Amino acid sequence: MSQDKSQRRPRAETPKGFRDYFGAEVTERKAMLDKVAEVYHRYGFDPLETSGVETVEALGKFLPDVDRPNEGVFAWQDEDADWLALRYDLTAPLARVAAQYRNDLPSPYRRYAMGPVWRNEKPGPGRFRQFYQCDADTVGAPSVAADAEICAMLSDALEVVGIPRGDYIVRVNNRKVLNGVMEVAGVLDPADPSKFEAERGIVLRAIDKIDRLGEGGVRALLGEGRKDESGDFTKGAGLGAEQAEVVMAFMAARRDSGAETVAALRALVGASVIGGEGVAELETIAELLDRQGYGADRIVIDPGVVRGLGYYTGPVFEAELTFEILDEKGRKRQFGSVAGGGRYDDLVKRFTGQSVPATGVSIGVDRLLAALRAKGRVGDQAAGPVVVTVMDRDRMADYLGMVADLRNAGLRAEVYLGNPKNFGNQLKYADKRGSPVAVIQGGNEAEKGVVILKDLVLGAQIAQNATLEEWKDRPAQVEVARGDLVAAVRKMLGK
Repeated sequence: MSQDKSQRRPRAETPKGFRDYFGAEVTERKAMLDKVAEVYHRYGFDPLETSGVETVEALGKFLPDVDRPNEGVFAWQDEDADWLALRYDLTAPLARVAAQYRNDLPSPYRRYAMGPVWRNEKPGPGRFRQFYQCDADTVGAPSVAADAEICAMLSDALEVVGIPRGDYIVRVNNRKVLNGVMEVAGVLDPADPSKFEAERGIVLRAIDKIDRLGEGGVRALLGEGRKDESGDFTKGAGLGAEQAEVVMAFMAARRDSGAETVAALRALVGASVIGGEGVAELETIAELLDRQGYGADRIVIDPGVVRGLGYYTGPVFEAELTFEILDEKGRKRQFGSVAGGGRYDDLVKRFTGQSVPATGVSIGVDRLLAALRAKGRVGDQAAGPVVVTVMDRDRMADYLGMVADLRNAGLRAEVYLGNPKNFGNQLKYADKRGSPVAVIQGGNEAEKGVVILKDLVLGAQIAQNATLEEWKDRPAQVEVARGDLVAAVRKMLGK
């Protein structure tokens, strides 16, 4: 008689491109985002939480260069035949909210949002399909004063979380200026914006790669194309020498001051109407920031900022961390970008048919946390709870009473809830939890009305480094009256 095969057990592993976050990581993220939220709140922004699921129609198709099913989103067809998808950013849901509740929301509407987003992209080292974003946006404000406010707020947020002045720079450009340069270079026809679209895309990507490819590599991409070290050939934009020179002059237009950079850009865009509008907007942003005390040590006008998403219509900005770290091969490199955004006046129009001005910024939460770890601002082992050990199962109520006293005093504490038979295992548990103090009370201590406090941090230090005489001078274990438990624990934690 054949024997039934046992059911195959599922593999205990995360799906490819996803990860789990444990205690310290979650705590660090929350602490950082709480500080960011305080800055946003101070600027008058309100929190908003939207659904993690949107209709595909509402999300739109704004993920660039994605050769994936459903154009880069995780999507499925609902039972009523509607296509739904996990949100790929926090901006598209905001556009839907702004349209859906336009009669109820104040205008302008300032909001910030924090949470996970999902992208159906090919995962790689440090590149996950689920990650956290932290956004702040103003909807309904046509003035570039809103863009200047976002840049100032971003600067404040970076400093509050622990990125000091001098270790970051917020760089500002304007897509209108870039369009004006494209017009002068002959790859933008104002009468027919769809003309030369492919060439403009190549030019934009080339500009964005100036730090990696250098001037020679960008010139090659502006012209016939470029062959990399592996022999792969990338087709160029096909610009002539004079056309390419206009683009190269644009990338080199940054000067020592915002006013000088604006003057250089004004000369470049010449008679271009759209370019002139962009230069004037940058000039206004520079003036507004200067009046608030945000100088070139924090925020600069920089023509090198492009931003990839196609919905940006005006000012664009990027926060770059300028300090050096070692890459996986031990080479020094700058940390790079941790936030970016810009003005997107046409996104809400998809729902309403009317242009609604909007601008905002998105912080890459995981990258900013990584930067703080690199600076030593987070990552220290967080102290675990005080652990009350169990010497007598029948006296669990007494132990829970101790924990209640500690918790009511605002101290983090827990009772050991495993098998109390082996006391050594209880101390091993406390060590694994990172506990600073263990509370011990056996039958003899209970009769005397005392408890024993074991300083686990000091005990570990003495065991590693100290002589026997030092152990005697600095006892890692003390006996205190039960009524003094809270005060004694607080004193021990203070050391």
